Amino acid sequence: MFRQSWLAAVLVIVGTGMAAGQPWADSLFAEKSHDFKAVARAAKVEHAFVLRNNTQHTVHISSVRSSCGCTQPRVVKDTAAPGEEAIVVAAFNTRGFTGKRGAWVTVTLDRPQYAEVQLRVDGYIRTDVVFDPGLVSLGSVGRGKGAERSVKIDYAGRNDWKIEQVKTSSPYVAADVVETARANGRVSYNLVVRLKNDAPIGYVNNELLLLTNDRRVTQVPLKVEGLVVANLTVSPSPLMLGTVQAGQQIKRQLIVKGARPFKILEIVAEDAGFSFQPSDEAKLVHVVPLMFEAGASAQTLAGQILVRTDIEEAPTGAVSVKGQVEAPLAGTN
Repeated sequence: MFRQSWLAAVLVIVGTGMAAGQPWADSLFAEKSHDFKAVARAAKVEHAFVLRNNTQHTVHISSVRSSCGCTQPRVVKDTAAPGEEAIVVAAFNTRGFTGKRGAWVTVTLDRPQYAEVQLRVDGYIRTDVVFDPGLVSLGSVGRGKGAERSVKIDYAGRNDWKIEQVKTSSPYVAADVVETARANGRVSYNLVVRLKNDAPIGYVNNELLLLTNDRRVTQVPLKVEGLVVANLTVSPSPLMLGTVQAGQQIKRQLIVKGARPFKILEIVAEDAGFSFQPSDEAKLVHVVPLMFEAGASAQTLAGQILVRTDIEEAPTGAVSVKGQVEAPLAGTN
């Protein structure tokens, strides 16, 4: 009798602890549901759920799973220290499924303690509108270069279906759509998407909205992704040499990257004591050995290293140098 009462008490305590632990996990997600609404067949459709760690302990996502094959979850960042974020992305499988779909995405946490959070996604995958490709992928684009991509849009249904306008949420992305065919309830368009030359360095994550004359579903979204990169970057910046003894030699390296293969023409340091061994080959990435030999007297290093290349758009890159040369102690050689 005592053994049964003790076991029941333990089960009550454990069950209470699990129940009490769930609200803290739910509070990590400000958004726990998302409706994709109506999307085209074969389009890339996904949503990022952000976990914001509002606890005093590190939170870790151990796994994610979906209740339906129509949604494929993945963890982009699985660990968040206090005040940091982790990310779970839910992607709609618009190639393998059609019609109204929805799924529960279960996020399992194992730190600071076990808990599960339920996220919900819903949407309607149209069968009458198909994108090819399903994503405007700009890839990696050099600053000032711009880019252009085309997407074929096919529709099957009403004879009078039209794309009336294309909206973009970014001032650096423009789009034009041209009808290419119309017969027997089938309509085709060619969509041309352009990234403008003045697009800033960084990720491009834009959504185009195709506005149609379909009263039931007036908008069809299409994602635009890419990365605008500097034509020339030099790292690390700043170059930290630390404290160097007078007469001491130390080795470092510079990483020089370009938007296309390039040659290094010259490397010049404002501070004395530097020597470099650049390659004369044309490459996308140059790893340049660097040697610094400290002088005989104390010195604060606070100059620049300039890297001159044959890249027309950005021929010169620079990194700042920080360090300190210590004079030898009195009575030492």
